Amino acid sequence: MGRIIEHKFHYGAFPETFRKARELRRTMTPAERIVWYELRNRYLSGYKFRRQHPVREFIVDFFCPEKELVVEIDGSIHQLPEINERDENRTAELERLGLTVIRFSNEEVMNDIDEVMRKIEEHLTPQR
Repeated sequence: MGRIIEHKFHYGAFPETFRKARELRRTMTPAERIVWYELRNRYLSGYKFRRQHPVREFIVDFFCPEKELVVEIDGSIHQLPEINERDENRTAELERLGLTVIRFSNEEVMNDIDEVMRKIEEHLTPQR
């Protein structure tokens, strides 16, 4: 596996995880591309997001380091019981690191990106 890389916000990710993340950035799904278009360049409330970001042994779809927020975009395969269980375990592990995880389906992204962005923004801005 190689040595652990101790970059801030990577939570001890391995070099292989970084290599896989670079590959995934080149092969994003259509739904991920739509979300990235809305998140990149601090478009959403001025917060920096990273795409296909290594966190320990995981690669999260989008990560806002400042708010420790993970945004996952799930395709239909995530509805399968075994995949759904894996997702729940992954979310629990990320939450143990102090991260907040929110998930959206591809369908939510494709059918109502404005609502998806509104829900993400709710997690970024303090409640009054």
